[in-house]
Amino acid sequence: MDVEPKTLPKISILIPTLNSARTLVLCLESISAQNYPRELIEIIIADAGSSDETTVIARRFEVDKIVPNKLKTGEAGKSAAAKEASGEILALIDSDNILPDPGWLKRMVAPFDDGEIMASEPIAYTRRDKDPRMTRYFAMLGMNDPLCLFIGNYDRICALTEKWTEIPVESEDCGDWLKLKLEANRQTPTIGANGFLIRRSALSNVKWDPYWFDVDILREAARTATAGTMHVAKVKCGIVHLYCTTLEEFGRKQERRVRDFLYFSTERKRNSAPGEKRRTVFGIVKFTLATLTVVPLLLQRRRGCRRVPDDAWDLHLPVCFMTLRKYSCGVLRKISGAKQAPLSRDNWRQ
Repeated sequence: MDVEPKTLPKISILIPTLNSARTLVLCLESISAQNYPRELIEIIIADAGSSDETTVIARRFEVDKIVPNKLKTGEAGKSAAAKEASGEILALIDSDNILPDPGWLKRMVAPFDDGEIMASEPIAYTRRDKDPRMTRYFAMLGMNDPLCLFIGNYDRICALTEKWTEIPVESEDCGDWLKLKLEANRQTPTIGANGFLIRRSALSNVKWDPYWFDVDILREAARTATAGTMHVAKVKCGIVHLYCTTLEEFGRKQERRVRDFLYFSTERKRNSAPGEKRRTVFGIVKFTLATLTVVPLLLQRRRGCRRVPDDAWDLHLPVCFMTLRKYSCGVLRKISGAKQAPLSRDNWRQ
C-alpha cells in the first residue's frame, strides 16, 4: 500500500547490538531499501562489546553512529542510542527486525500528520514461508512469550484470538491505522518495541536513562501528558522478527527475560494500573494449569492450524513447557533468597 505522509520528519533509528552479525545485515538492508530520504534517516548502533563482525557490518552500511553500551542489556542499549539521537522521531528497530517492504517507514510516519499522535507501532508480525518454523510460530502467535496469551496482554495480531490485544482500549479506525487513546490510570497493552516509533517531545518528562524499559515508556508518557492521556497509532502493517530458530535458543532467551525482569523489577518501581495485578495472577494460573494438563494447548494448536495452516503450530506445546520451566526456576530462585542478577551477556550471540 502506498501511503504518503504530508511531512517527512527526521527519524533516528536506534539499534542495540551484541554479536548480532547473523541478523544485522538483513536488518540494515531492509532499512537501506526504504523509499525514505536517506538524509532524513539517522542510524545509531549501540554496541555492547561485540566480538563478531557486528561493528564491521555497521560500518559497511555507513551507519551514522556507533556508540558503546557499557551496561550490556538491550534496554541500556536503547537508552545509549537515544542519548545520541537528533531526530524528531525515535524508531526502535532491533537487530533481528526486518522492515518487510520499501514503503514501511512512510506508512509508520503517516499517522504523525495527526498532531495528537505521539507514537506508532505495527499491528502484526509478518509471517514469511521462508523463515524457520520457530520464527513463523511466534509471528502467528503475535507475541514472543506464550504466557502473555493467557494474561491477555500483547500488542500484535494473534491467530488464536484474531485480536491484537485483549486489554480494553478506546480506538478509532482511521483507514490505514487505528487511533488509540491510552490512559495513565488504566492498563495499557505492551506497546513499545520491534518497530515502535515515538516523538522525542513525548519523552520530555519520562525517565528513560540508563534503561529504556519498553512496556513502561508509554504509561509514563501518558502519566506526564495533559489530562493523563496519550494517542498512539497501530498501523495496519507488520514487521519481521527473527526472534529465534530453535527451542534451545528460545529457552536461553526466556531465561534472560525472566532473570532480567526479576532483577530490574525493583529498580523499575512500576505502578500497576487497577486490576492489572489480578489479571496477571489469573493469567499465570490459567497458563500453568493449561500447560500441566496439556489439553487446552492441544485445542489451541488445532485452532491455530485451522486459521493459519502451518506445521509451526507443532511448537506450541514445547514452547509453553519451556516457558513454564524457565519462569518456575526464576521464581524459585527468588523465593529461595538467591542473589538476583541479569543473565550474563558473555558469549551471547543473536
